[in-house]
Formats: sequence, structure tokens, C-alpha cells
Amino acid sequence: MHRLSRRSVSAALRAPATRYRNAAAAPIFSSTSVPDSAVGSDNNTRWYSAITGGNCERARHSTHLNLKSGLFLGSRHESTAAASDSANPSPPPAEKYEYQAEVSRLMDLIVNSLYSNKEVFLRELIRHVLKIHLANLAFINNASDALDKLRYLSVTDPQLSKDAVDLYIRIQTDKDNGTITITDSGIGMTRQELVDCLGTIAQSGTAKFLKAVKESKDAGTDNNLIGQFGVGFYSSFLVSDKVVVSTKSPKSDRQYVWEGEANASSYTIREETNPENFIPRGTRLTLYLKRDDKGFAHPERIQKLVKNYSQFVSFPIYTWQEKGITKEVEVDEDPIEAKEAGRDENVEKKKKTKKVVERFWDWELENETQPIWLRNPKEVTTEEYNEFYKKTFNEYSDPLASSHFTTEGEVEFRSVLYVPAATPMGRDDIINPKTKNIRLHVKRVFISDDFDGELFPRYLSFVKGVVDSNDLPLNVSREILQESRIVRIMRKRLVRKAFDMILGISMSENKADYETFWENFGKHLKLGCIEDRENHKRLAPLLRFFSSQSEDEMISLDEYVENMKPEQKDIYYIAADSVSSARNAPFLERLLEKDLEVLYLVDPIDEVAIQNLKSYKEKNFVDISKEDLDLGDKNEEKEKVTKEEFSQTCEWIKKRLGEKVANVQISSRLSSSPCVLVSGKFGWSANMERLMKAQTVGDTSTLEFMKGRRVFEINPEHPIIRELNVAYKSNPDDEDALRAIDLLYDAALVSSGYTPDNPAQLGGKIYKMMGMAISGKWSTFDVQHSVSQPPRMETVEAEVVEPVEADGQK
Repeated sequence: MHRLSRRSVSAALRAPATRYRNAAAAPIFSSTSVPDSAVGSDNNTRWYSAITGGNCERARHSTHLNLKSGLFLGSRHESTAAASDSANPSPPPAEKYEYQAEVSRLMDLIVNSLYSNKEVFLRELIRHVLKIHLANLAFINNASDALDKLRYLSVTDPQLSKDAVDLYIRIQTDKDNGTITITDSGIGMTRQELVDCLGTIAQSGTAKFLKAVKESKDAGTDNNLIGQFGVGFYSSFLVSDKVVVSTKSPKSDRQYVWEGEANASSYTIREETNPENFIPRGTRLTLYLKRDDKGFAHPERIQKLVKNYSQFVSFPIYTWQEKGITKEVEVDEDPIEAKEAGRDENVEKKKKTKKVVERFWDWELENETQPIWLRNPKEVTTEEYNEFYKKTFNEYSDPLASSHFTTEGEVEFRSVLYVPAATPMGRDDIINPKTKNIRLHVKRVFISDDFDGELFPRYLSFVKGVVDSNDLPLNVSREILQESRIVRIMRKRLVRKAFDMILGISMSENKADYETFWENFGKHLKLGCIEDRENHKRLAPLLRFFSSQSEDEMISLDEYVENMKPEQKDIYYIAADSVSSARNAPFLERLLEKDLEVLYLVDPIDEVAIQNLKSYKEKNFVDISKEDLDLGDKNEEKEKVTKEEFSQTCEWIKKRLGEKVANVQISSRLSSSPCVLVSGKFGWSANMERLMKAQTVGDTSTLEFMKGRRVFEINPEHPIIRELNVAYKSNPDDEDALRAIDLLYDAALVSSGYTPDNPAQLGGKIYKMMGMAISGKWSTFDVQHSVSQPPRMETVEAEVVEPVEADGQK
């Protein structure tokens, strides 16, 4: 309590009541005393009971603790220590009560085993709802329930709220002494209610109240007082060695104090006789924290817990926080500068100031954010949805879409869901379902965001939102979430709403939104095709792929079906590591000639997702890289003639390749390539085999088993195959022909997407064939060129000499 001077109290009493209703309130408790400086030699300090009400606003121009503005003085005013000793008789002795036989064991379970998180003690004390499986936030639940109960009862009995104290919850901490004080202006308790409610486990005043309301069929609309006061209250011993409850009920003229200690088998109840501690109405609970838990006594810690767990409680929650106000103050002038400035009398002197921050303590409202999911969706704007999303999930960009809905009937809950615009930085949520993206509330009290697929499957873990259920208990453990029928129904409806929201994005006029969504979360939906067979019909229309007719822009399966040829019965696809590889694969040659569209599955997860879908709109998915491909244009007579012509050649090639292939047959999918290597119907494709080999933790022992059969298909119209057919008929043992078969197989292995077992050996075969092909080609040309040219004649210069006769005569 603050110690106030006589003059301060007189000023507070004379002030209008409305002045304090909206002013910042004084603290509930304080170990600091204010000396009575206004009364000359009177050194006696006086103590006053102060319970504040109204809205808390920061007091301006306050330099000390705000003691004068915001005091709510009760009916009991003041008493000096001397007067207390002489006028009042000795206080009645405290009565000792024993807990129920089961209480000691149950308290030990609550404190040491039942709760996994100490922070829940505050939540349970703020909102009295139900037994909570977590364990750190307990009294605020009880406080809120007391306010609910008072508000309801005061409708039929106005005398209960005659003191006209505003309904509130205030939390004040004292980190020096390690205490937390939580005060509400609710219904309070009488002596008998203290014994009934705080002396037993699973005995709840709220439960009794609801039972009476139900029996009288007079519940009204605001009867959501669910909870077990006993268990919720005892969660305060998670962090406390001692708990003191001081309560005043409007049904009684007396105030009582309940005291209990951790690990004790009894508690005491006494009447409050000290006027310093009188309160007009409500309950004040003081926690004396354990040595290891005194960190909860820091104002910032309490503020964080309130905003996290009780942000949407319907009554205002205030915490006692240190604040600062910036002011300009005058500073002393330097004597030398003042002397120089004094010489010039014409210059106007300006006083020097500096900015300082004055610190003071005041109440701060912590639950200003209104639960948007309780409002009518027609009254909420897009800007409000976006602002709630950013504030709740600490996002900087607007969501792509939102969905606000209420589910009634068998299970009742409200929810607001969002699709983010981008994936979280540095995290891959597709392999981490514990994303803390769904915040579960029960009666507006935050319960948990730590789920492992109970509310949303792993592939929808990117969806963010708030779910508020009226049917779930507060002791929502992992086991309850997994086994609860209510949770299963909630999950189905949440998933359905999420799909509707994503489908709305895909059908919007702004195609860029869905392109952004697919870039960020396309893999999640493909994972859903693998993990969630029940929702295949909802997932398939949302998928997007490149195709042979749309290599730059992805198309949906609906668009593919619309572009299908009248005689086309199946949806064709090929899996590769890139669009370029898929485009140049030999499997597409005949399909491209027939103008049949082929989907390119270039993402590693694509092939598995499509195989799990199996079909779409009664059209089967067909892998064109596997055997027995039917393009619907078979010419049986031509095929019969071709098989008869090349049947022995196929057997010859099979004999040469041995166990490398399961069969050699005529191909109907090739037009320009001589051969191709296709996989069996039930084995891995070349792309899947490549992916499985690259797995870090893959099991190499299954590779041979799952590799499946390989079929070597030849193109009978290709010149190389025709030459081999002639070679078989003329000389089947020719070494060059056999080497050509080996090289054809190796080339088909690479072009079909497989990895050769011995790349060096393949390189050697290619070099050898190249040597044979170019051997002597250019060197022979040089020799012939040099022989055919005639010998070059050398030019000899001769000197012409004129004849000369003797004596110079000719």
C-alpha cells in the first residue's frame, strides 16, 4: 500500500469521481511509503486501501508514482497504528482447515506431473474455464470467471454491483520481493465459499452456479462459465511457495483471507481486520514465488504472458509497467559563455534546454485487440483481416486469401484462416508439421499452437489461422487431440474450408496470385496427393504442370482435359529432371507427330503424386516411358508383317544383350530414333530410379528389386536397324555388327534417362566406333592428292653471250 499524507487524501476525496474513472490508477500494493511532508511535525504515516477502476491512461506531466489521480477509495478510509491498537479489539484467530484426503496427492500431481509449462498458471488465474492440462496461467481465468458471474447475477440483483466499481483485472509484480498480485473486481467469495471452493479439488463454485442456472432454465446468453476452480487455482503452486487470497463478496459485510502453502496438508481462513487491506468487492490474490521462479515477477514477463494467453479475454487486463515521458528542462549556463553573451546587450538571450526522459509507473491495458472471429464477417473489412493477420502472426505482407466462418450443429467453433503470400524464410515447412501456424482458443483463451497434424494435415501446415472452440475442454493434451471425436470433426471442416480458400485463389481473375501461391506451396499440395487419398478430388484441380504444348506457362488438369483429342482416352505424362530433358526424350516422337499433349513432371515429387492420383475425370494417367504404350492408332496387318520380318533380328539382339534387357520388341512410339529403353509396367521409371539412387538414406538393397524389367524397343524404319537386320541374315557373328548392338543399347540407356553402370566402358566403345568410322579417311585423301599432282619443273636462268671475232670483228 502507498502511504499518503493527510493533505493528499483530502485532495483525493474532494476531487470529482469522474476525474479518476479515466485516469491512471495507483498501484494495488507498494513497499514504497510517501512521507507526510505536508503536515509539519506530524511524523505519523497513514496507510490507505486503494482499489482502482476505470480505464487506464497515461497521466501526463507526472514525475512520481501516480498516487493522486486514479485512486478508488473504499468505504473504510484510514486508521493510524495507534488508533488501530486502542480502538479495535484483537483480531479473531485464524481457523485451520484440513484438505480433503485426495487433495495432497492431487496437488503433488498438479505441481510435479500434470502441467508441462509453468506459464499456464497465469492463464488459468485469468480465465476460470475448465481444468487445463498445461500449467502456468491460472488465476486470471478465475478472475475473468468471477467477473462474468458478477455481471450475470447483477442483472437480477442490482445490489451486487452497488459499489459501481468497474470490472477489471489488474496484475502487479514486485521483482525485489518476488511476488505477483492479481486483483479482480468480480463477485468475490464468502467464508463458506472459500471453504467449499478452495478446500477441495474438483469442487467449483462456477460448476455449482451453472448447475443452478440450468435447473432454473434461466441461462440467458452469457453463461459460458465453465471450469473447475479448484484445479485451476492450485496451479498457482507451480511457481509459488505461498498463496494468499483476500476476497470480499457483496453478499457479506466482511472480508476474508485464505492462506495456503505448497506441500501443506492444511490451510487457514481468517477475517481481514486491517483497514489497509480492505477492498470494496472482488478478490486479490498474492503469489509468493519460489526462488527458481522469481523471473515471473518481472513486469515484461507478465506482460508477454498476458498478451500470449489472454489477449482476447472480454474484460480489461492491466499490468503495472514502467513508462517514460520526454521533457525539456533548462540547463545551467556556462559562466564564460554567459559573460560573453552579456557584452552584447542587443542580442536576445535564449535559455538552454535539454531533453530528458522521466520514468514513472502506470497501468497499461494489455488486451486491446478484439477477437475478430466473433464479429459478423459482413462487418469486417479486408483491411481489418489483413491487420489482424499481421499482428497475430508477425507478418509484414498481406495474405493471399482469408476465410472467416462459423460452424454450428454437431460441433460449434469459429475460425479465421489465411493463406500466406510467401513461405517462412529459412524453413521448409513441408517436412516440419510443427509450424505453430494454428492458434487454438477455448472460449477466447489461448490454449496451444503446438500441434502435430491434429487440426491440419502436414501438407496444409502452411495455412495460418485462429480456431476458437466452445466444445473443447481446456485440458487439451496431445492424447485428447488425437482421440477426441470433436477434434476429428473440426479437422475435416477446417481442411474443407482451406481447400475452398485455395480454390478461390485459383479461380480469381488475377492469375499472378495463384502463380505466387503455386511457387511457394505447390509441393505441399503434391504431398497431399500422396498422404490424403480422401481429398484427391479437391487436390487434383489445384495442381499445375508444364506440358509439350505449354512449356512456358503451367496448365491445370482441367485445361489438359479440355485440349484432349476426341479419340484420346488417357492423360499422357513423362517424368524428367527438367523441361529441356523432357522435350528431347525419344518417347515423345510419335506423340508429337500426332499432336498429343504430354505433361512434363519435372519436380521430384510429381511422379509419385500422379501415381497416387491414378486418374482424373475418368481419364487414366499413362507414363509414356513404360512398355505397352497404346496411342490408339494400331495397324494390326502392318504390325504383323513387321514382326515377321524382324522377329529373328529381335531374338538375335536379345541373345547379344543377355540379362541386360527382359525383351526386345518393335516400337510404336519412335519415329526418328533407332531405339529406346523402356521400363516395365510395375517397376520404377528411369526418372524414379535416378531419384532413389540419389537418396541420402536410401536402401540400396531394394534398388535391384524395384528396378524392374527393361524392354529394348527398336524402330524398324530406321536405317541402322535395317542394316542390322541385313547383317543378321548375312553374317550374325560379325564383330562389327555385335559391337553396333552393344553401342545401340548404351546409347538408348543414356537417351532414355538411365545411368550407365560403367561410363568409362561406354566412352571406350564410342571412341572405338569413331576410330573405325574415321580411320584413314583424311590420311588417304592426303596421299592420293600428293600422287595425282605432276612434278613441278624448276626454272633455270641462262645468260646470253654475243659472239666476238678476233681483233674486234665479227
